[in-house]
Amino acid sequence: MKKRSILAVAALTGAAAVMLAGCSGTGSGGSSATSSGAAAGKRACVILPDAASSPRWENFDRKYLQDGLTAAGFQADIQNAQGDTNKYSTIADQQMSKGCGVMLLVDYNGAGAGVASKAKAQGIPVIAYDRPISGADYYVSFDNTKVGELEGQSIVDGLKAAGKDPATAKVVYMGGDPTDGNAKMFHDGANQAMSAAGIKPAAEPPGVWDQAKSQTNFEQALTSLGGHVDAVWVANDTNAAGVIKVLQNNNLKGVPVSGQDASTAGLQNVLLGWQTATVYKPVKEEATAATALAVALLKGQKPSVDKKLADGTPYVAVTPQLVGPNDVEKVVQAGDASASDLCTGDVAAACAKYGVK
Repeated sequence: MKKRSILAVAALTGAAAVMLAGCSGTGSGGSSATSSGAAAGKRACVILPDAASSPRWENFDRKYLQDGLTAAGFQADIQNAQGDTNKYSTIADQQMSKGCGVMLLVDYNGAGAGVASKAKAQGIPVIAYDRPISGADYYVSFDNTKVGELEGQSIVDGLKAAGKDPATAKVVYMGGDPTDGNAKMFHDGANQAMSAAGIKPAAEPPGVWDQAKSQTNFEQALTSLGGHVDAVWVANDTNAAGVIKVLQNNNLKGVPVSGQDASTAGLQNVLLGWQTATVYKPVKEEATAATALAVALLKGQKPSVDKKLADGTPYVAVTPQLVGPNDVEKVVQAGDASASDLCTGDVAAACAKYGVK
């Protein structure tokens, strides 16, 4: 019961929003039935980007998409490009040669655009999942500007809690890879919240989705600031882990650090006080929204949604949530984290303190 109450709002924002917006058939009753019958034998082709930028792709998205699509009676061909754009293209060609009723793509370094173009040339509808792709028919993700706003506000609140004036604080901006269309939305949302409090970046290294590179970039930024930093806006938990390692190496405690994904490492850093908060994106709700859209397309229907990206792409946006140490148990109750994984070693005491079980 507790699990249902936590995710109810997110579910309505995602999959239910697609269905409530309505699906128009492709023709008369007879032709729709024929289309649906033909589509029943089609496959949903899914390409995940990698396993390094976030653990979510293999730990959560694969399972939720697989379960949702097969439960609806369709085959799901889900493969991972493992951070290789050439492999991404090869996977797509192989999938299309076997037949795809719909393609659901998570972009990786722009590889999704070429695949989307090939798919559309073959009459295959394309859903951009989590990351926008030029030429996609639909985009399903979280409200990414809101994700950034939540991150930015956590930095503002963290500075105030530490008794520091945001307008004079030295804040380093650690964004994501600019080839990921979401990275700009995260940045813009965060900057909106932080600039409203008077924050200007003291340093802003190139954005990446890589913990080791992020760690190196932040170390260099910290050196350029004479070893002093008041807060670090970081776009996700994986990069935040690299930033936190540098803070620990330099014995810098109490520095507000943001993140997103509610990863196991991220939640542990939140519990230990090294990370101020993480933005929790209930992956199941995003996957449910994408599955509902894919199933409608496989059935020959044309879903309509009420939001659009700036380029006009129909956009299904799921609502994110900010998670501080007192909220970690909610993520556990929702099934997107395990207390047994979180509460190990020196984190066990923090779990007891914040009621994570």
